[in-house]
Amino acid sequence: MRDNEEQELKLVDRGLLELTGVEEVIDFDENKVRLETNLGNLIIDGSDLKMKHLDLDSKELIIKGHVRELKYDKVFKANGFFKRLFK
Repeated sequence: MRDNEEQELKLVDRGLLELTGVEEVIDFDENKVRLETNLGNLIIDGSDLKMKHLDLDSKELIIKGHVRELKYDKVFKANGFFKRLFK
């Protein structure tokens, strides 16, 4: 089992993205993917994006297509101290 804060991104030739730490797919179309990950929300911009594999139990996602940009939102999940404080 992976540590809660660990995340791996593997981008091969801008055409195959393998990602761990995925908690939820917020939105998905052929040009943009929005994900909730263990390190914050991630936006993937591209074209012809297709979800090839998704396993939320193991928090793994594989996307094929042309990836132009990977960007984390400024909004991060409350972890650690703040999560316990507002529970």
